[in-house]
Amino acid sequence: MGNKNILKKILVGISLIGPGLFLIGYNIGTGSVTTMAKVGAEHGMSLTWALLLSCIFTYVMMVAYGKTTLVTGKTALNNIKSNFSYGKPLAIYILVALIFGELFALTGIFGIMADLLQEASRLLWGKGFSTVSIILVLVLSLYLLFWFGQYKTFEKILVFFVVLMMISFFTVFIMLKPNLTVIVQGLVPRIPHTPGSLQLIAAIAGTTCCATVFIMRSTVVAEKGWGINNLKTEKKDAAVSASTMFLLSFVIMAVSAGTLHVMGLKLNNTVDMIKLFQPIGGKVAAFILILGIVGAGISTVFPIILLAPWLISDYTGKKRDVRSPMYRILGLIGILFGFGSQFINMTSPLLMVFSQALQALILPAVAIPVFILINRKSVMQEHVAGAWMNIGLIAVILFSLMTSYFAIVDFI
Repeated sequence: MGNKNILKKILVGISLIGPGLFLIGYNIGTGSVTTMAKVGAEHGMSLTWALLLSCIFTYVMMVAYGKTTLVTGKTALNNIKSNFSYGKPLAIYILVALIFGELFALTGIFGIMADLLQEASRLLWGKGFSTVSIILVLVLSLYLLFWFGQYKTFEKILVFFVVLMMISFFTVFIMLKPNLTVIVQGLVPRIPHTPGSLQLIAAIAGTTCCATVFIMRSTVVAEKGWGINNLKTEKKDAAVSASTMFLLSFVIMAVSAGTLHVMGLKLNNTVDMIKLFQPIGGKVAAFILILGIVGAGISTVFPIILLAPWLISDYTGKKRDVRSPMYRILGLIGILFGFGSQFINMTSPLLMVFSQALQALILPAVAIPVFILINRKSVMQEHVAGAWMNIGLIAVILFSLMTSYFAIVDFI
């Protein structure tokens, strides 16, 4: 009886943080894993400050966008379109920029998952399956789930893969026994003066304090059916989501910093990461790591497939129906980008870092409007932002401008 009560409490707790888990599933994907592992290998833990700030600002932005939706009853793009003089072009810019950025990311995600599953099949049977056949199976399987599923189904799938991902990364951390002294010593904040380091800082911001997450936040809160009475629950949900993002990202960075960085090894390819870790932790560690990264990839795919139709519904104010022709056609077009990795002459990890840095460029266009909206009494009534929220949002805007500058300078 006691065990049943504990299980019931856990399930109730998970149901309360559904939107947060959905966004953790989106946020901690192969892009985050690749970026954090690359940062840890090349710079140790010295960029933890960028990760911590990104997660704090993620919490602020999630609360802000969730609150505006709960008070107004409108989702993000609809709010921007309706409440600004140039709201329509701004909302269209955000919509188009986010979709293109995520299509780049989707290409990289499938490329990384295919490479890892090929390596797993090689470890098991001595000969790996072709990446084309692996991507074909993934595309067909995931699209079938999308075709027959609903938002609640996707949320349950994401809960499973988020938990799987968490267990996998923590298990690998324990098995590899990274150098804790190096990890602690490396926590001193600094900005490395090496080529590509500024883009990595922008990528940390882009993969954690992600513009897409905040726009989607309003939609998943609306899908949950929350109203004005759920303001406190929305804050708790955002806190759980942001802190879990930090913890998982920190662990991935620490594993890489305490092993590869100590050995002077750099990370340019996801499969190389498995090959580098295998001599340290053995085949079991390699399989668990593959499981965690593939789980992270799959948990990211569903939100990305939903992104384009959700954003269009958000902009137009029309009903969200995952079984409508628009959703199914756009979902199919999106998932077919999974084959893009077979044609682009860029390694999947580099493509992911590029797409995450691109996200940093969109952040100011998402941070500034919500700062204005949440302070408008005509929109928010008695729920306008307090002093701490305004300080947080101003800090987010300054941070977004800095990381956008980093992304542009390093790209040039």
